[in-house]
Amino acid sequence: MEWRNPARWAGLCQGGWHHARKFAHGVRDIVYPPGCATCGLPIAEGGALCSSCWRSVRFIERPFCEVLGLPFNYDPGAGMISAQAIADPPPFDRLRAVAAHDGAVRDLVHRLKYGDRTDLAPMMAHWMLRAGRDALAEADAIVPVPLHRWRLFSRQYNQSAELGRALARLSGKPMVSGALMRVKRTQKQVGLTAKGRADNVRGAFKVLERRRSEVLGRRLVLIDDVYTTGATVKAATRALKRAGATDVTVLTFAMAIAGTIST
Repeated sequence: MEWRNPARWAGLCQGGWHHARKFAHGVRDIVYPPGCATCGLPIAEGGALCSSCWRSVRFIERPFCEVLGLPFNYDPGAGMISAQAIADPPPFDRLRAVAAHDGAVRDLVHRLKYGDRTDLAPMMAHWMLRAGRDALAEADAIVPVPLHRWRLFSRQYNQSAELGRALARLSGKPMVSGALMRVKRTQKQVGLTAKGRADNVRGAFKVLERRRSEVLGRRLVLIDDVYTTGATVKAATRALKRAGATDVTVLTFAMAIAGTIST
């Protein structure tokens, strides 16, 4: 009889849960209609942007510098590197970002970082998966930029870890958390000059010796919410490279860029 078939029961239960979740989401959308993730304007489905906010997003697409990910104002050919990357080579191997840090993208970063909107992380991670697809395909693990324990205590969550966790689920890559530590209590980077930012995070990161095996000889994707001067991810990359990481790709949701650059 069918009721004695475990596979049949498992299928029925799975189908039942699916319909129950669908019903619950329908009720939720009636009580709390889905809104744009930035402006709150009613939209058909949650976890998305309205058309107006969507138009404000400046996605970073090729052609761009293969090292710094900065967009070129014309296509100089495959594999081209910007003058900035040649003059001041970063410690990481490449940088990839979803979009310029303005408009709706800046609002999303601010809401995730300061507004306790961790529910935005899955949507943002979907965009990051597309931007960093090649690097993620070759990576051994994902590493979020850590917060100092006192900053984590006051904020209660690490926005980079939220993005990394969601990205790990989407990509199937493991997330290594706790191996890279922020050992120096730095001041906030906002408002500091480029030199001030670099000085602020110098020596701020360390890979724990007992967890060195999680970094040694591995290709890693370092996750942060926004790239401005790069001081934080550069300091974190140096710590990972000292611990034996063979390749580090920095993947961020946003990048602060004034416009396009030339070769």
